Amino acid sequence: MKRLGMVGLLMIGVQAVAGPLAVAPVEFRDVPQTYSVEGLVEATRQSTVSAQISGRVKEVSFDVGDRVNKGQVILRIDEREAVQALAGSQAQVMQAQANVQNAKATLDRSQQLFAQKFISQAALDKAQVDYQVATAQAAASVAGAGQASLAHGYTSVVAPFSGVVSARLVELGEMVAPGKPLMTGFDPVDMRVVVSVPQYKLGEIGAKPEVSVEVPSLDRWIKSASTRVQPIADARTHSTQVRVYLPANETGLYPGMFVRAHFVVGRTKKLVIPKSAVLRRSEVVAAYVVNDQGGVILRQIRVGEAETDGMVEVLSGLRAGEKVAMDPVKAGMK
Repeated sequence: MKRLGMVGLLMIGVQAVAGPLAVAPVEFRDVPQTYSVEGLVEATRQSTVSAQISGRVKEVSFDVGDRVNKGQVILRIDEREAVQALAGSQAQVMQAQANVQNAKATLDRSQQLFAQKFISQAALDKAQVDYQVATAQAAASVAGAGQASLAHGYTSVVAPFSGVVSARLVELGEMVAPGKPLMTGFDPVDMRVVVSVPQYKLGEIGAKPEVSVEVPSLDRWIKSASTRVQPIADARTHSTQVRVYLPANETGLYPGMFVRAHFVVGRTKKLVIPKSAVLRRSEVVAAYVVNDQGGVILRQIRVGEAETDGMVEVLSGLRAGEKVAMDPVKAGMK
């Protein structure tokens, strides 16, 4: 009874998948003729933040892979030395302002005494020069205090834009100096693909080429938002860099990913079937052919490049007018 029960369940399962198969015709289509070249993804906006003062790293707020908003403090440098320098500069400003007041009072008295013929012109000139020197020294002290205040602000390193941390180049407690790289980040919103195109192909792809980007690791095709051909060539490889800008907020992409850029160079007719109809098992590539009576036959085929519209070229094994199952798994169970 138990065995019959298992058989019954199996029959029920077969009946559940034995419904009508979705099929697609094998047909010739007018498809784009493309030139493919391999490239890498990079962020349109990426930068490395460096130290602007000397000091010891006392706090690291983010690590690789963390999301950072513009203006957030990503790292702090010990500010004690900067605080002391700022206090010294402020004290010098107060001293310089006191000297200015003293020099101004001396100049006023000298002018009164000169009017009463009690001092010479030389004494009055000296009082005027002393006042001008005191004023200049006060301005220099104020500037120095502003510079010290600016240096104190450099102890808190902030994110220049919103993005993701791609590299952390310092550790907690490490001593840094001006120019020392601290963190590298990129903005994942705007990404682009950089490829090198041989010079002899530039005429075919045109000044504003139509490009589709294939991401093999994600099994995804992305239509480019814009393309820019750089006006300079590499003297060694005789190729020109082309930047393919992708639509904003493409999920799953990050700098360094391998992709293929397919440039449209013309139109041609190809025998195609939906990509979902292709069955791949190890080295075998096949498709289930459905005849007019509903019978299903597995046939080995040879396919070419995938097309941008979800179709794949058939090089051999199928004829125009035949029908293939859209779901190979369901067709195999049938």
